[in-house]
Amino acid sequence: MINPIKRSAPVQDIDENELVVHEPKTAAAGIKAVTVSLDRGISQAGITRTVRSMLRVNQRGGFDCPGCAWPEPISGPRKPAEFCENGAKAIAEENTLRTVTPEFWAAHSIEELAGKTEYWLGNQGRITEPVVIREGETHYSPISWTDAFDLIGEHIRATTPDRCVFYTSGRTANETAFMYQLFARSIGTNNLPDCSNMCHESSGSALNPTIGIGKGTVSLDDMHKAELIMVVGQNPGTNHPRMLSALTECRHNGGKVVAVNPLPEAGLLKFKDPQSPGNLMRGGDQVADEFLQVKVGGDLALFQALGHLLLEEEKRSPGTVVDHDFIAARTDGFQEYREARSHLDWSETERATGLSRLEITRIAGMLARSKATIICWALGVTQQPHSVNTLREIINILLMQGNFGKPGAGACPVRGHSNVQGDRTMGIWEKPKEWLLEALDKEFGIASPRDHGVDATETLEAFMDDEVDVFVSMGGNFALACSDTEALEAGMKRAGLTVHVSTKPNRSHIVHGRTSLILPTLGRTDKDDKHPKGAQFLSVEDSMSVVKSTQGRLAPVSEHLLAEPVIIARMAQATLGDDHPVDWRAMAEDYDVIRDHISRVLPGFENFNQRIRNKNGFVLPNPPRDTRSFATDIGKGRFTVSPLEYLEAPEGHLILQTMRSHDQYNTTFYGLDDRYRGISGGRRVVLVNPEDLKDLGFADRDLVDVISTFKGTERRAEKFRLVAYPTARGCAAAYFPEANVLVHRDLVARESNTPGYKAMTVRFVPREEPQLS
Repeated sequence: MINPIKRSAPVQDIDENELVVHEPKTAAAGIKAVTVSLDRGISQAGITRTVRSMLRVNQRGGFDCPGCAWPEPISGPRKPAEFCENGAKAIAEENTLRTVTPEFWAAHSIEELAGKTEYWLGNQGRITEPVVIREGETHYSPISWTDAFDLIGEHIRATTPDRCVFYTSGRTANETAFMYQLFARSIGTNNLPDCSNMCHESSGSALNPTIGIGKGTVSLDDMHKAELIMVVGQNPGTNHPRMLSALTECRHNGGKVVAVNPLPEAGLLKFKDPQSPGNLMRGGDQVADEFLQVKVGGDLALFQALGHLLLEEEKRSPGTVVDHDFIAARTDGFQEYREARSHLDWSETERATGLSRLEITRIAGMLARSKATIICWALGVTQQPHSVNTLREIINILLMQGNFGKPGAGACPVRGHSNVQGDRTMGIWEKPKEWLLEALDKEFGIASPRDHGVDATETLEAFMDDEVDVFVSMGGNFALACSDTEALEAGMKRAGLTVHVSTKPNRSHIVHGRTSLILPTLGRTDKDDKHPKGAQFLSVEDSMSVVKSTQGRLAPVSEHLLAEPVIIARMAQATLGDDHPVDWRAMAEDYDVIRDHISRVLPGFENFNQRIRNKNGFVLPNPPRDTRSFATDIGKGRFTVSPLEYLEAPEGHLILQTMRSHDQYNTTFYGLDDRYRGISGGRRVVLVNPEDLKDLGFADRDLVDVISTFKGTERRAEKFRLVAYPTARGCAAAYFPEANVLVHRDLVARESNTPGYKAMTVRFVPREEPQLS
């Protein structure tokens, strides 16, 4: 039943005693996804706002979903509902008619809000006016926009650029991101951490040196044409549900799909397409032809074994597996790679992966027969100490068979947040290339700093060392997204000024600096028309390098909201003064001015204003995909050799990974129903294989504290419920961000510095059950 609109935010917070556990589902989506989508939208925003937004989401001339970065078809018709259940939830959260007014802040002290969960905070609604809290105060209170910007300018000018940090979430549009990095560099810092540092940074660290680009090399059409797709360390049923349509289309066209994951996720098993009556009548379509239940951290060993087996098959049938012409003309290092993979310790490989030799050999046979292979991956691969080497092994497999620059083939890192890829394209990076800085200096007459800035993990360390005076967050929820939660929050509270450009309350607003501002902004669905030339639009880049326009049409919930480009411009004016060479006002008044600047600074954006008005957008250049060329330092694709590494817990411990629930996107909780895994009502759970529970002396539903160990130190997360679940043996899983407190700040992926959210060594300590009153 669809609930009526709920203008009032929920009073009750999460009660973990209401946890309910059912059998996991074996199929994703279906009619249930439709009813949930409608229920969440109508209950938050009413019928009119919900219908108006759903008809425009991901449509030509509409707005880009604020959820994931999965692409839409470039040509041809699009589905009437070109969005998924979680996209509908994201839109409902933004469209909500619940509001957080000055009266809310007056009624709730920071001490009270500190005891609320992210679920409760986010469900209060959209923030309507800018607010401030100063040192010694207990409540946020209203502040004018002018006074807010003056306060920011005063704090930035009172310190040095290296003590200012500018964080960005993936929700930020291209034009906004370009202005934001220009503002930071105009001040004199490259301190531009972003959410990429915590998710796909390992992908860029592996791809740039090996194939010359930090992005994927496939299109949506390639997904349909592939003979084989491997989906590794990824849960598309929850995190990118529209990907399921592409995977089933591949299978309908004769392709095969292999899922590699420690958990048997519903979306990797079967897809019930709610927009296909035939599919629903069949009970859904199979997604994966094979499922490899690899151990957490065992992917590197798996791909080394697959490389070995492919080379062995090439010996038996020369010229049938390895693309020697491609390798000779376009790659380097193959001989060293072939020598390294000539021998394999199968006993250690099986121990590392948790898979049998027979299982791995069967998948190697599928790879050997495929003439067009795509390997997709997400955070299950990128958040371990040896993540970068794991991804290099994936690239080795693709290079060996010439799977670049041909239909149905390539590398596919599936980005999570909408426009997280575009932010990096626009220059949001703490380690900018010299060509970008030179182009910015030439275009704007500034002197960009050359010293590298801090990434997300280094920002955490800077907070801990009291080296942050000003922290500006363009969206996001840094306090909950980062690792070592308790240490980070303590450091944030000691900072001089924290500034949060946000749509809704979150934890970062509560663990604020000595002075803190919350600046409410427009969302993707909101109309942005307070400009001299009328309504403006923005652009985003999806996971497959397609740049497209996005324009909201709904009336904002408050007249006091400002668009992000306007907020950045006014911060810059208040900080740098009117005599600064950059014309911030012109960019804030007319976004075409921003795009003209971008067209002269960034390769691939020539004639930006003209091309972005194409109803299908445009595709950025991609040498591996377009011309089978590789812009590495040697001008060739690079084979690499890595040692065997895997995660192994000592006696009495397990390897813990974090994950999202189905009612969650990053740190935003839409609800408390992880429907596909059969868990609802609570979030403080740890999924453990029943045999591991038995071996460790625990039982299903025991209450425990979780203890992580790293470098001789321990971290504790209290009051978690153990749930028997068919995870890989020796492995466990808990929800992000509740488990982030367990991640030591030094537990990171080498080279990328990405936190090791999929690499925690943990044990359980029994906790006394609460007594019923």
